[in-house]
Amino acid sequence: MRTTVADRLPSSPVAAFLALAGVTVAVLVGHGGLHTVVGCGIPSDGHPSRTAEDWITNADHVVVATPTAEQDTNRRNFAKGAIQYRTDRAVTFRTDKILWSSPRPRQQIGQGFDMVGAGWNVYRDSGERTKRTTAAAPRLESGHTYLLALRWVSGQWATLGEGAAVPFDHQTVGEGEWCGRTLSKEDVALGERFSRKDDHRLEKVVHGQDAQAVTRELERAMTASRARGR
Repeated sequence: MRTTVADRLPSSPVAAFLALAGVTVAVLVGHGGLHTVVGCGIPSDGHPSRTAEDWITNADHVVVATPTAEQDTNRRNFAKGAIQYRTDRAVTFRTDKILWSSPRPRQQIGQGFDMVGAGWNVYRDSGERTKRTTAAAPRLESGHTYLLALRWVSGQWATLGEGAAVPFDHQTVGEGEWCGRTLSKEDVALGERFSRKDDHRLEKVVHGQDAQAVTRELERAMTASRARGR
């Protein structure tokens, strides 16, 4: 199959910006999330997560949420190598606002909820802790706010995939933490110039806008879905 320049362009404006900034590092460690040094790697969605239709089809709830606490969890020790151990983070969120809920959610969501996020690598010689990142998505860090499309999976909350966790600082789509870095909406707008033009992900459609714009797109997707008889 012939690969064109367009095929090699990042679909996400944020990924495009980070590629321009030179932090998309192609050193992948393991699978199941493709964790890397800050750079974020190649996404692999559990469920389709990019468009408004993906969200209303696969999510139980779409929320604005803010991390309020975190602690290390799932520590894995290594007998050899530079990394002594690796952790995830158990992140507690405050539910700031529910923007949309499925007519038949698998689980109701309360005023707060927990979710597992990428954690830390701790190096054997220095004891230094470095951020682990989930492929092409935010780390979900304290001090930031996020727009999340959540699904109840195996007894816990999870985002649909990389397109379902969107920076939302200052109630602005595309502004905030992504891949362990804090980006402004101008940073992401620059990435839009270099991202794929056939990308119709929700975060690109409503970039720089507020929660009302997100709700409007979800409602449009619901109306279109009903018209098709889904």
